[in-house]
Amino acid sequence: MKKILANIPPDSDAAARLEEPGQFQINRVEKPTADWLAGDSVDAEILFADGPPSDFAEMNSLQFIQLGSVGYTQLQGLNLAGRGIRVSNARGVFDVPIAEWNIAMMINLVRDMRGLVRNQESGTWDRDARFQKEIRGSVVGIWGYGGIGRETARMGKLLGLEIHVMTRRHPQPTGPDIYRVNGTGDPDATLPDRFFTPDETEAFLSGLDFLILAMPLHPENEGIIAEAELAALHNDAFLLNPARGPLVKEAALLNALESGQIAGAALDTHYHYPMPPEHPLWKFPNVIMTPHISGSSGSSYYLSRVWDIFAQNLKRLERGEPLLNELTEREVAALG
Repeated sequence: MKKILANIPPDSDAAARLEEPGQFQINRVEKPTADWLAGDSVDAEILFADGPPSDFAEMNSLQFIQLGSVGYTQLQGLNLAGRGIRVSNARGVFDVPIAEWNIAMMINLVRDMRGLVRNQESGTWDRDARFQKEIRGSVVGIWGYGGIGRETARMGKLLGLEIHVMTRRHPQPTGPDIYRVNGTGDPDATLPDRFFTPDETEAFLSGLDFLILAMPLHPENEGIIAEAELAALHNDAFLLNPARGPLVKEAALLNALESGQIAGAALDTHYHYPMPPEHPLWKFPNVIMTPHISGSSGSSYYLSRVWDIFAQNLKRLERGEPLLNELTEREVAALG
């Protein structure tokens, strides 16, 4: 019987299914903090958590880590490659809520929902045409075409949007070893109307009504949206960033908003956590700020999905099959 240490809140149905056959013993620790301890479960062979316990170095029997997060930098410096520990993340769990955030923000921006709310608060009756626009027929540029980009494209096509995608190479079909909520996304990468590569950046940006960032943050793409990229957008275009704040140069974004170079922005990821109340981005009437909640563990579907990934991976481990969302050897080695 394999011993599992779980520091993810239980999804009762999934946990019960795992324990029924008697193949696994699940010990739960409900201390979601940076300094939690494995304690009596230090001999666990499988870890299911957002990050490692403080006594991780003592977990000498560990073979596999299932993360409850998509990001995995919290595992840096643990010598996972040297210890032969495999890792899977929660890729795919947040595709739906972040794609829904993208759609909601486009509608809210183009109809100036913030202006309507201000009018409501002041009792102002204003039926200006700017409150009556629609997004149908708009050109949406998605920079990056992973799960979030693909689900945004699927939802956007249903609303009559033209989808342009920027990637380094033509996207491949979603493989069977990547987690995807049934019925979502673009598994065969056939929905976009046009694909662009980095050498076509200006052509990609100049034709957009909305630019959505859907790429992970790496050292090589930090600040990838700077003065030149924002200037390539036309003045009626909006920027949406549910990915990572530093993908966009802060000063360049402020300048573009102040000068009217772009029409506005919706930002769910930021330069400071929390964003200080005096930061100028709060004050722009054409900017929607949300506190990194477009996709989060507060979702009503988060636990069922992340436990679904974990349950499937346990079965795959037992059968010797490829794991869902497994980090490559190179990715694990890069953690150090």
